[in-house]
Amino acid sequence: MINALVGRRIAKVSGTPGKTRAMNVFEIPVTPRTYYLIDLPGYGYARVSKTERTAFNNLLRHVVARPRLSGVVWLLDIRHDPSTGDKDMQDLLAGTGARVLAAATKSDKLSRTRRVEHALALRQSLGLDEDQLVVTSAQTKEGLDELREAVTALVS
Repeated sequence: MINALVGRRIAKVSGTPGKTRAMNVFEIPVTPRTYYLIDLPGYGYARVSKTERTAFNNLLRHVVARPRLSGVVWLLDIRHDPSTGDKDMQDLLAGTGARVLAAATKSDKLSRTRRVEHALALRQSLGLDEDQLVVTSAQTKEGLDELREAVTALVS
């Protein structure tokens, strides 16, 4: 999704979820400013020890508490109901006051009817406003223009 969002290959992609083990920072020059996109380890699929998971959580808390943070783009797989980890993340993000935009990814894996149903269920379950969730697919490019516009609004 990061590569699709910025329109070029900046992030390494693995076929196995949960491979990100560290904070990856990407410099995105957009005249007249430079923005930094930070990719953090996922909390749902990574097969890691409790110690590593605690380290991930501490890293996340540190990043979202930074005063210069413009906002958070939270990637959620639209095919799955919100997990306990997703709900914990929503609580953490709400507690920080960070501006949050959720990108429901992999929409190409569902029929149009199921996409609408799952997007509504995600919004309701996580308490997201309608304008906080963008349904996307890196494969078909669905929602990418809308996501870019929303990210631009988030960081402006």
